[in-house]
Amino acid sequence: MKRILLILVLLCTTIAQSQEKIFEKEVKKISDKIERIIQQEKDSLKQKVKKINLQLEEGEITEQEAEKLKKDAAQIHATNIENRVGAEEQKLQQLVQDKTNGKIASAGDYEETVNFRVFDHDITLLSVERDEKRRKRRFRDKRTTTQFVFALGVNNVLVDHNLNSLNNSDYKFWQSHFYELGFTWKTRLSKEPSKTYFKYGFSFLWNNLRAEDNQYHEVNGEETDLIVFDQSLSESRLRHVQMIFPAHLEFDFSENRKYDNGFVRDRTHQSIRLGIGGFFGFKLGTRQYLEYINPNGVKVEEVQKNSFNTNTLNYGLSAFFAYKGCGLYAKYDLNPLFKNTDTRNISLGLRFDIN
Repeated sequence: MKRILLILVLLCTTIAQSQEKIFEKEVKKISDKIERIIQQEKDSLKQKVKKINLQLEEGEITEQEAEKLKKDAAQIHATNIENRVGAEEQKLQQLVQDKTNGKIASAGDYEETVNFRVFDHDITLLSVERDEKRRKRRFRDKRTTTQFVFALGVNNVLVDHNLNSLNNSDYKFWQSHFYELGFTWKTRLSKEPSKTYFKYGFSFLWNNLRAEDNQYHEVNGEETDLIVFDQSLSESRLRHVQMIFPAHLEFDFSENRKYDNGFVRDRTHQSIRLGIGGFFGFKLGTRQYLEYINPNGVKVEEVQKNSFNTNTLNYGLSAFFAYKGCGLYAKYDLNPLFKNTDTRNISLGLRFDIN
């Protein structure tokens, strides 16, 4: 008899423990499902809002139509949440009722789970409003933009401001190159969208001049002369590095974006651009590179570091004509390249403004 009673006690204990474990497990399953339902509906709503914004940006729908579509989508998903979560809450309430009636063992305080409620319509719409604010920030009208600038081309000199002097230049036209690397800011002159901008920044400039007819530069007191080298030169290049600060008045003929609500968004680098201005700066260093074979048959690479009587400060005019981010570029120094001369540097090439 004692053995039977012991078995009954153990059986009741096992059943109670089993019931407690079932209650905990079921409550957690229902709670997790409610969270998944809400997250699924929110994610689905975000995707719909994203597609609506894309249609708006492409001009397929108006601002008013976009707002209506967003509100309709929010209403649908709020209803979905209410219906789907409501069914799970009924299951949870029934589970709690069974516990109250003693049909299932108590498993702790689940008041917070029981009181868990579906998002209100206004709370659901918060995701829509947040996406709308992000879209407006992304397309807000910027008065100042920034660009990375890279330019390259041919480099040479003019004598006495005479363009015809290029025909008799002492420097190779296609072998003398320049490279420019810089950063600019572009500010619209008016508060309202327009076509006129002030473009300014800084650049590092590498000007190379390769001498013709086996010549090289030699310093002669306060003057620098081009003389013939006594060996056959395979390379004769004078390079001067500068830091300059360009400034241009730019006319950007890109078409602005107009919205149905009257808002006009300024767009740049989408059409023809014209820039007229100048620059000032200073030289960072000058070097001459010579390469030749000496009488012993040894290849010599010589680097000469000297100012070569070049002017430290430099200034001049520059202009560009571009379509979108690529254009033609011209730059002319107003100050002489060498002291006590009328020789001035001129550069022609391509310019890339990466907006």
